[in-house]
Order: sequence, then structure tokens, then C-alpha cells
Amino acid sequence: MSAIDREADSAALADRAAGALMGAFIGDALALGPHWYYDLDALRARYGPWISDYTAPMPDHYHAGMKAGESSQAGVLLRLTLESLAERGGYDEVDFCRRMDEDFFPQLDGNPMQGPGGYTSQSIREAWRKRVQQGLSWGQLGGNADTTEAAERTLAIAVRYALDSAALADAVTRNTVLTQTDGTVVAMTVAFGAVLGMLVEGHPLDASISARLMARVKTGALPFHTVTSGKLQAPRLGAAEAPTAGRFPSPDALLTPSSIARAARDPDVRIEPAWKASLVYGMPCAVYHQFPAAYYLAARFADDFESAVLHAVNGGGQNLARAMLTGALVGAQVGLVGIPRRFIDGLADAAALCTVADRLAGQVAAG
Repeated sequence: MSAIDREADSAALADRAAGALMGAFIGDALALGPHWYYDLDALRARYGPWISDYTAPMPDHYHAGMKAGESSQAGVLLRLTLESLAERGGYDEVDFCRRMDEDFFPQLDGNPMQGPGGYTSQSIREAWRKRVQQGLSWGQLGGNADTTEAAERTLAIAVRYALDSAALADAVTRNTVLTQTDGTVVAMTVAFGAVLGMLVEGHPLDASISARLMARVKTGALPFHTVTSGKLQAPRLGAAEAPTAGRFPSPDALLTPSSIARAARDPDVRIEPAWKASLVYGMPCAVYHQFPAAYYLAARFADDFESAVLHAVNGGGQNLARAMLTGALVGAQVGLVGIPRRFIDGLADAAALCTVADRLAGQVAAG
């Protein structure tokens, strides 16, 4: 490969990394106003038949008092994680925890409808109570919340380690368990990070992505347990089990994306309009609703950032997580260059977010 080709590849990699990060911030902010409307008729009555831009929350709803284009608490925590990664050159758990202790926790009081972004999630409230009120150490704060809370911030870690699956899995796992310890939640969060890393690396979100992920399981780069051979075929007769089983007892979280990507491209499997993916996969907050919907929208609109995030937003329910995760997945596929400029221009503090995203993207491209 020539120097010019290497430079072009490096620039494309940095663009995908920055696209994933900014796509997440944009998805989060787009859903701030219409967040958590489970009554779709009420959502349409308040925001019209199609939400196409940033909107402000209603005075009697979640995030009241915030302005269109601002970040929810998920965006605030993503930014905290991103800034730590960019300044430290990688995942530094001591630095991350220090920022939480000094910069973030002092802004909370333990109540849901309070804190940066206008709402504090269950797992963060639990961590705050254990850390601030009970004085427990980091490592003792995690709880059983089944949401995508950790996935929303660790997507920055996944981007940073997109070229190193083992480091990605290790860092995402360690950061996730600071606030969420349920084994299924951790496994699905790491799997999402691994998928995002593959997209930043340049692989498509298609029917082959799970095979690529499973190949990394076989080499030990991804810590999922499996005994099958080839394309999920039976183990070879007499074959011994791997001496070190993966941390996660099943690779199923890595197999889901291919099935959903295949369905998104199958002309006989149609969800119309696409926002109804929220009805098919579920509108609530849990990981087993949110990740499948994000995979579906990101596979269906792999080259259309606007359609992907707007269908995520218009699906109602926990549309903020859905749009944030979808924005990261599609942003990684189209790159920063493929995100419509109006979404950057309307995002609060966009210049600073772009600067830190570019800084981290440069570290990714530098290897």
C-alpha cells in the first residue's frame, strides 16, 4: 500500500470514528424534547406527525426547562467519558472515576427528575447513593438496572479501541460494571461495543457481521464462550473445550446483529414505516428492546443518517436511547462527512463536541 493510500485509509477511519461519536450526540439531542412518550397519539398531538429536527421538552414532561439541541444526561456522561479518553489517550479508570466524583456526582441529589440533562437514570441514582451517601468504593456501586445506560457512555470506549477487540471488550466491561452488573446486560453492552467497533473499523452491518465477531471469539479476542465449530456447527467429535472459557457464557449477543441485518434487507420482512420498529422490538428502556431496534434501523438505513435517527426518534417510548445508539451505528457507517450539516449546526456546544471527537478520532487513526 502506498503512502497516499495509507493516508486515505487513516482519514476514512478517523471520519468514521468522529461520525460515530457525533452521531450519538445528535441522536441524544434530537430525542430530548419528545423523550418517553409511550402514548404515540399524545406524541403526535404535541409534536406533529413527523419530528424532523431538535425540539424543546414540554413544561410538564421529562427534561422540562431545557432547550432544543441540548444534551440529556446520557449525552453529558458520554462527553465526560469522551473527554477522559481524549485527554488520557485511552481508558483510564482512575481518571474516569475522579471526574464522576468531582464533576458529576456533586450535581445530583438522588432524585429522578433532577441533575444535568433534567433526568437521572436508575443506575446512576443507585451509584450516587452508594458512593455519596454510603461512602462505598468504586467497584461496589453497580446495580441490576437492565437499561442501556452504560452502553450510551461506553460507545466512546468502543470507538477508541475499534482496532483492538480485546482491549475494547476489557475496557467496556470494566466501565460498565461500575454502574451495571447484571451478566446479561454486561454481555449485551460489550456486544454492542464490539459491533460498533467493527463498523468504525470499516466493516458493514450486514448478515456477515456475526461471523466476523465469532471469528474473534475463536481467537480469544472477544470473551464470549462457544463450543460450536465453523458456522455454528456441532463441535467436532472428540474436540476438547477451550481451556479458558469466555467471561460471558453465551455468544448469542454477537449473533443477533446478523439476523436483524438480514431481516432489514429481506424484501419479505418489512416494517413500514420504519419507526414502527419500536413496536416490533419494544418501546421500553431495557437492553433487549433497545439494541435490536438500533441494529434494525442502522442496517436498514446504513447510508442514510437522517432517516435512521429520525425513525428512531419518531418511534416514541425510550426513543432517546434508541436514537443515540442508532446515531452511533449509522454515524460510523457514513462518517462525519455523511451527517447532514444542519444536525451539527443545531447541536448545543457543537464546536467543542466536534473538537474532542476529532481528537479521539485522531488517536484511533494513529493506531
